[in-house]
Amino acid sequence: MTKAYKISLAMLIVLLVVAVGVGFLVHWEKHRLRALQGAIVVLDSDPRKELPVSGVEVTATIGPLTEVVKSDSSGFFVIKTHPGIRRGQRLTLAFRHPNYRPLVLQEYVSDHLYVIHLLPRNAVPPEDEHKPLVRISNVGVRYSVKTLTQANIGSTVKTFQVENKGNVPCRNQTPCSPDGRWKAATGSTSIDAGPENEFHDLRISCIAGPCPFTRINPIQTSKGGEVVSISARDWSDTATFLVEAEVLHPMSSEIAHEFYPVIFGKGMSFTLPAAVEGVTIVADIDGQEIFFPLGPDLFLSWANCTSSVNPDQTKVYRCELKPGYRFQ
Repeated sequence: MTKAYKISLAMLIVLLVVAVGVGFLVHWEKHRLRALQGAIVVLDSDPRKELPVSGVEVTATIGPLTEVVKSDSSGFFVIKTHPGIRRGQRLTLAFRHPNYRPLVLQEYVSDHLYVIHLLPRNAVPPEDEHKPLVRISNVGVRYSVKTLTQANIGSTVKTFQVENKGNVPCRNQTPCSPDGRWKAATGSTSIDAGPENEFHDLRISCIAGPCPFTRINPIQTSKGGEVVSISARDWSDTATFLVEAEVLHPMSSEIAHEFYPVIFGKGMSFTLPAAVEGVTIVADIDGQEIFFPLGPDLFLSWANCTSSVNPDQTKVYRCELKPGYRFQ
């Protein structure tokens, strides 16, 4: 065996080892799962009432490893996995929140989008259904903005849904999720300001359903801005969107802002512009009109409220009635 032959044989062996190693690394990276993603909403048969639940403690246990995170204001949670975690491993997910009943799920590690439904602890039991409740009616929201030069002649509030079923592979049939993995659906609506009027402070938000797995498409306008078309894409379960705006007529006068929030069941949602002052909730409590200034702590005696900031800096408020109250 010549020296040249031995060198060639050695190089061939090295190349084979490198090829096998590269193949192993590619296979390892392909099957590695970097994170688990999910959204937590209220359990309800009506998708419009599936409000996001923030502050839920999520505990993920995979073998001897445990990771604890909390859901954000949109109900979204993400659990980063360790390098050794693979698809198909047994997974235990535990969800705990003081206002909701605890939930423990036995799952398998996958790249599915987890949509978790929690049942409130304060659900009215059957024996309490006929007890008198404090009635909340004629709920309105008032706020002020410093530099306004147009007259507010009304407001627009509208909702629309995008119906879809989550975790269905896309298979290159548009629309799909942004990463092309999941089947998506789109929905749209339009609002008309009327002749010579225009919309101001247009706010579009996902208010119910798995909001982290939705995307609002660019706004389309026509008739010089009098008509606005809004659409959204959803690549998980059915989601509900809220459109709000003031209708303005060009003229120099002071504007007073007041509108009605959207109410579904025990939940109330509304969106405010980025720069607002003096946010106040006005409501009739058992027939008596009362003003409730909504400070930075978002305290209401009859509801628990949370807020989140959209990418355009508008602020989404979600409030849920406390036990003993009901909307009329």
